[in-house]
Amino acid sequence: METDIISTNFLEEAQSWIVNNQGLIIEYAVNIAAALLTLIIGFIAVGMLTGGLNKVMRARKIDNTISDFVTSLIKYGLLAFVIIAAMSRVGVQTASFVAIVGAAGLAVGLALQGSLSNFAAGVLLIGFRFFKAGDYVEAGGTAGTVHSVQIFTTILLTPDNRMIVVPNSKILNDNIINYSREKTRRIDLVIGVSYSADLKRTKDVLTRVIEQDPRILKEPACTIAVNNLGASSVDFVVRPWVQAADYWSTRFDLLEKIKNELDANDIGIPFPQMDVHLHQQESRRLKEEVV
Repeated sequence: METDIISTNFLEEAQSWIVNNQGLIIEYAVNIAAALLTLIIGFIAVGMLTGGLNKVMRARKIDNTISDFVTSLIKYGLLAFVIIAAMSRVGVQTASFVAIVGAAGLAVGLALQGSLSNFAAGVLLIGFRFFKAGDYVEAGGTAGTVHSVQIFTTILLTPDNRMIVVPNSKILNDNIINYSREKTRRIDLVIGVSYSADLKRTKDVLTRVIEQDPRILKEPACTIAVNNLGASSVDFVVRPWVQAADYWSTRFDLLEKIKNELDANDIGIPFPQMDVHLHQQESRRLKEEVV
């Protein structure tokens, strides 16, 4: 009986509070609905805006590394603005909120110094343009084709299509070798021939192979010269210049053609070998021991 009385009193008080605060409840409901609507519309608008901006920059043939970095930066900045605007709709004091976020940001920044250094390094990589999307580079202890520069990391793709994620600060603090920056590259080959080979004839054969390949540039001229008198071979250096895009295909073809031409002209290419001499007396002694 007492429980029923308490329940009845509670319901009456709740109904009375709702009636007395009906305007306040409606106001909060409207504000919450407006905040949710702000979040939904804001997120959609930010996605459309950054997506459109990225398409415009790519249409203007702006490098992918720059377009991806800029759109990511703008996207997260606008999302933060949308969230703050939504919170202000439900009565959160944005001024104090911004102050709290700033203080929290300082603490988080001290804890995430590595991430901030990666962000700063990303800005510098974009600003100084050490490489662009599509360049083949060695950086951060690895190598690959640059796919994109993100806010904190750089994405590389290896020739066998593996993705490598490298922190921006590691790239900036290490040596960067860009193989695609210049239009031309030099192929460095070392060809060893036998000491019994005619050096002039060998040089003529190498020169003929180089002159027959149309991909090899006339200027700068190719260098063909004796580089070293090794333990078992006379080493020639062959250094032709080619377009950067033709580097690997030309290198592979030259090695095959040079080998075939040297064989056709009876010019030996020495290789490591071992001669074992077994004297008859020693052989007889070994047989006796075996028996």
